[in-house]
Formats: sequence, structure tokens, C-alpha cells
Amino acid sequence: MRSMIVSLLLLSASPLAAQIATPERPVTDPKSLASPVNPEAREVPLEDIGNSRSVGSATWSADGKHVFIVTNLTGRYNIWRTEAQGGWPLQMTQSDDAQTGLAASRDGKWLYFRQDAGGDEYYDVYRVPTSGGATEQVTRTPDLSEAGLVPGGADGLIALSVKARSEAQSNLAVLAPDGTVRVLTAEADPAYGWSPRVWADGGKTIFANREHVDSSASEIWGVDVATGKATRVLGKDDTIYFVADVSPDGKWLAVTTNERTGRSQAGLYNLASGEWKWLKPIVWDQSALRFTRDGKALLVESSDDLRSTLVKFDLATGAETPLKLPQGINFTSGSDPRSPDGASLLVVNMAANVAGELNRYDLADDTVTPITRLALASVRPEALAGSQMVTYKSFDGTLISALVTMPANLKRDGSNPAIVIPHGGPTGKTDDFFDDIAAALASRGYIIIAPNFRGSTGYGKDFQAANYNDLGGGDLKDTIAAKQFLVESGYVDAKRVGIFGGSYGGFMTLMAIGKAPDEFAAGVQWFGIINWRTMYRDMDEVLKAYLRSLMGTPEENPEGYDRASPLTYIANAKAPLLTLQGENDIRVPRGQAQEVEDILKAKGRTVETVFYPLEGHGFRKRENQLDSLKRTVEWFDRYLKPQMAK
Repeated sequence: MRSMIVSLLLLSASPLAAQIATPERPVTDPKSLASPVNPEAREVPLEDIGNSRSVGSATWSADGKHVFIVTNLTGRYNIWRTEAQGGWPLQMTQSDDAQTGLAASRDGKWLYFRQDAGGDEYYDVYRVPTSGGATEQVTRTPDLSEAGLVPGGADGLIALSVKARSEAQSNLAVLAPDGTVRVLTAEADPAYGWSPRVWADGGKTIFANREHVDSSASEIWGVDVATGKATRVLGKDDTIYFVADVSPDGKWLAVTTNERTGRSQAGLYNLASGEWKWLKPIVWDQSALRFTRDGKALLVESSDDLRSTLVKFDLATGAETPLKLPQGINFTSGSDPRSPDGASLLVVNMAANVAGELNRYDLADDTVTPITRLALASVRPEALAGSQMVTYKSFDGTLISALVTMPANLKRDGSNPAIVIPHGGPTGKTDDFFDDIAAALASRGYIIIAPNFRGSTGYGKDFQAANYNDLGGGDLKDTIAAKQFLVESGYVDAKRVGIFGGSYGGFMTLMAIGKAPDEFAAGVQWFGIINWRTMYRDMDEVLKAYLRSLMGTPEENPEGYDRASPLTYIANAKAPLLTLQGENDIRVPRGQAQEVEDILKAKGRTVETVFYPLEGHGFRKRENQLDSLKRTVEWFDRYLKPQMAK
């Protein structure tokens, strides 16, 4: 199938501009943007935002009395334990390396987790006694990465996926309490990987997803643990079927699929009859989450473009009841957010001015109780800029959604600075989440716009595939149109707009300053791509497979690789550029940042590059998070607020 895709991509090497169909929604008048009057608004100290704490992985204890969470209270993402009713947490582990993927053993004795080495994303499995004690390393496989821990098998088995450093594909496996790993599948296609989701049949069967690396397709399989025999339950070319859960009686699978509408929709699939039960279709995406423990309802995440809520679907009546959650994005935390007694869920609420906190949602009375209170007092909603969802038309008439964060107390006099923030991916999406960079900049008077350019998820299959073999083409034009939208609001000085992004957002930043050198006055890019050819040579195997799905190989598509590389255009750059990069990044190797530095210095351009040791694709250590925040804000202040340079 991949060779056919590559052939089609080569035939469309010069994509024609044509409007892409996306969900209908009204176009926003730029003049409708308004800066609120807020006497509480003030510059939040960078030290406060840079030292803000966040919640990572979370899971219940086997008895439901405690919740285990990953948080960076100490400046490192380690594991803590708190009472299920909330309270100050107790530290369980201590490590310089980030820990994630929490999974409590069913016997209540152990908490399993994953840990890599300096951000290299090759994870081993560890465990710590739930009552406290020494951490034990369960696997020692430096050339094998373990992920997706799902407890629940007979004899204490834990399902997981494993990927060899020399391969792109991942396989399904089981981990025994003694540390033995037994691989169940033998995936031959480097474009696919297996991930376990749920145990069934008393621990004899694992339902797993076999997913395409570019998220364009997924299949559901049932795997017999004793023999490794795998049976495909649902699958079709270029179609997503993603299993989330199996009902307590074993009759129904909770499935997310784009089969009917081209967008993600939640449904129930009867394993015996093949019958489907569907939720009411909505304009935006739905995702099946979990059955309630009594089997009477299905929990679903429902999108409203850039925001989301949770819905309870009654299997008997078909009634759909939204949970009473605040505005923003609401998502369940951990691989299984349900308390062991089924009464509560672990839920995170977040928005542009709301740093995420872990909450307990009680299903019986629809109440929300905070489990964590990690935010500093200065980083509170009243002091931070709020967000607004907007829609604008791009160069070809395609509708583009974006999140605008508007500072308070600005004058509509065309004098204000702004920052455009393209997201990573490109198979990804901006939602109404808390971004410390955006929050810090907005508190200093920068208007922020974060567009979901073509290639983003959440707007249908055609939109997601619209930048295949056109990376940095139409999606860059969508991003430049976001700048124009802000200028037309009357607030923004077109000569004082910067661009910032990480990963693919860093690539878009490099493309923007090279391909459209007069559009942006300053740029900051974190671990972005300048040269797809050297990227393909140096990147991890699974990411090579992802890149092949977007553009083929350099040998198959040399013109496409050159057209999509900022290297082709960077000599035209005028904007001062700051680059920040982790030394151990396997997604965008450090050589990409070095190429940017060498080229721009040779051209006499203003460029600065910082490498962080023992960091990967994103900065996890507190001192590096704070340093990268300060450098980013100071760079834009220097070049977009000239008065500050005096």
C-alpha cells in the first residue's frame, strides 16, 4: 500500500490550490476580537511560569484509596502518591530522568512505570512498592523500548508494546512479574505498530490496536495470550478502527472509527453479531473512552473544535448526558481513569489561562473535587489572558480554526506585537490547553494565534492528508493567513509579528523566515527540521516510516524533499532566529539545529543556538524549562519591542 501512496504523491508534486471541505462553521470577523479590561492583569514573573508544576501520568491504586501521579514538584518528573480525596502528595521515587506510563498491579503490591535515559525515548520498565521502598529495574534493554503498560492478565501479566532500535514497527508483548518479556506478534510492515488496550476473557485475550504510523488507519485485533494467535476483528484500508474498551459482559467493544463520516465517531461493536450502536453524530470528533464499571454506560470525549467535554452514553436508552465540567479541554487521565469501585473518574481540565490540575469527578452527583493544587498563586485564571476560538479563510478559501489568546487592556491602534504559533506534528492539533510560552508572552502584551493548518487532525481525512508531499506549502500559507487575520483586527503592527514553534512548528518557523522572509520580524524555533534529507538519514526508524508516509523516500521523491526543506530557502532569511535543541533528541537529531546555525552564521545573519545536555524532544528538567522560557521571551522582547533594547 505504501508504494501506491508514494506513486500518487509523486504525481501530485505541484498541488493545485483547491478549497478543502471541513466542518461548516461561521467565519470570524477579525474586528470582533476585543481586548478585555482587566485590572487584575499583569506580567506574570517568568520564574513563576517556568517553575509551574504540571501533572503527567496518573492511575488509581488497586484498592482505590490512593492516586499515583507523575509531577515535577521537585523540578523532575517523578512519582508521587496522594489520597483519593486529595491532599499533599508523598514522593515515591527520585530520579533525574522523567518517569511516565504508570500502571498499578492488580494485587496492589507494585506500581510499574517507564523511564528512559536523558530523553532518548528508549524506555525500560521499573517498579516501586505501592507502600514505598526501593525502585527496581524490571527490564534492561537499551536497544528495545517498552511502552503502553496495561495490567490485568492472569498470573500478574502486564501487556505492553516493544520496539527495537533497529526497526520501525512495534509489537505486542506481555511482561511477567519476574521481568520476562514474551513477544506475541511479529509485525513485518515498518509502517505499523501494535498497542495493547484491554484484557478480556479473564486475562486470556488482549484486544489491541494495529496502527499506521501516520494515524491514517488502524485495525482492531484480538490476541490469544497463550498461543499468540491474532485474529483481526475490524479493519479496512485507509480507515480508523480504534478499540478503547470491552464491556464487562464481554459482548461489546467500545470503538472510535472514521468509517461512516470521515471523522472520528464513537460506537459500540457487538463481537458476536457484528451489530453497531452509534452515538448521535456531531460536527466534530468523538472518541470512545471506557464503559462504566457497571456496564450500563459508555464514557465518550466529544470535541467542539478546539475544546472538549465528556459525555455519558446510556446503553439502554441511548440518552447522552454531558458531564458538568468547566470550559476548555477536558480529558480523562491514565490508561484507565475509573476508580476501582466505578464511582469516580480522574479528569484533567485545562485552558489557555488554566494550568492543568488533576480532579476527581464523582459520577453519582456530578461533582468535581481537586486532587492536586499545583499552580502558583500568580499563575491563576484571573491574572492570565483567556482564549477565543476563531475561524478564518486561507488563500484557497479553506476554513482554518485557530486559538487566539488576547491580552487585556490593549488599544486597537495597530501598535501591538503578536506571535503566530504553529503546532507540532504535522499530524497533531492545537486545542485550548495551557501553554507556558503563550501564557508568558500574552501576559507581556503579545497577541497569540495558534492555527490548525492543513495536515492537522480533527477536520476530516481530506484535511489531514492535504499537506502530504506539500510540507511547508499550503500549511505555511495557512499560517501566514493567521498573521493577516490578526493584522486585520486593528490591534497588531504587521512589522512586529514573530513566529514560534517546536518540532514541526519549528520546521514551519524555519520555512516561514526563509520562504516568506518579509512576513515575520523574529523567529524562535525549538528542535525544528531544516533538511529532510539529513533528517531521513539520522532519525529513528519509526520516524523514518512516518516521513515515508508523508513524502516517500529521498530517492523516490528528490524534488519533493528539496521543495519541502527550509534548507532550500534559508539563505533568504532576514529575521533574527533563536534555536533551542536537546542533545539526545531522536525525533529531530541535534544535527538539524547545527545546520541552521552554520548556514545562517555563514550568511552573516543574527542567530543564536543553545543545546541542552541530557534532554530529548522537549525539555523535562526544570532548569532547562525555565531557561528556554526566558530565552524565548527575551528574544521576542529584543526584536519586537524595540524600546526595550534601549
